[in-house]
Amino acid sequence: MVKTVERLVLPGDPAIEVQLRRSAQARRLSLRVSRVDGRVTLSLPKGLGLGVAEAFLDRKAGWVRRHLADQPAPELPVIGSVVPIEGREHRIVAAVRGRARLTEGVLEVNPARAAAPQVAAVLKSLARDRLARACDTHAARLGRGYTSLVMRDPRSRWGSCSSAGRLMFSWRLAMAPPEILDYVAAHEIAHLVEMNHSPAFWRQVARVCPDHSRHRAWLRDHGAELHRIRFAA
Repeated sequence: MVKTVERLVLPGDPAIEVQLRRSAQARRLSLRVSRVDGRVTLSLPKGLGLGVAEAFLDRKAGWVRRHLADQPAPELPVIGSVVPIEGREHRIVAAVRGRARLTEGVLEVNPARAAAPQVAAVLKSLARDRLARACDTHAARLGRGYTSLVMRDPRSRWGSCSSAGRLMFSWRLAMAPPEILDYVAAHEIAHLVEMNHSPAFWRQVARVCPDHSRHRAWLRDHGAELHRIRFAA
């Protein structure tokens, strides 16, 4: 079955595409501008007509444009710029030997190639190493095992755990402080015990990450900063 995604376009310079999200639970119209990628979403009750949605969007046009204008511009890693790695800024410099290499406070990249994909490759490798280590530690403490671990770049979540024990993590966690990465690993491993977000689940998280509330707050306050960095043109 092909799912059709409804969209509206807010006219102007530039025109803005707005994705419609119909929900049986929605009781009113509501707009959201993503802090991650600037995507504009209009949620509306399931049976509401497009004409009502268009009129609402027209009234909120100024609000949408102000929120988009307030968003920081995305950053593309280049030689001379900085990128956070494990919570600390690293300057991107040209490598003498032409290979991407992470050293103290510096990330060397091959100057003959685009810097951004090389930076992303370093982050992916680092994230996999750190997350595998953290997951193994937390899984052993909770007496559980997982079946696989993959790195991806999702927009809306830092990790996930399936009922079959498959773990997925955002490799952008390599840019966050180590304790934040460790918390996300603990969170997903706790789902091997409780596949929900009940009080019982949070007790499992607290067993392996007692300071989880502070780390959750860091992601809420700073997570969008990690998504402002683009690794593809």
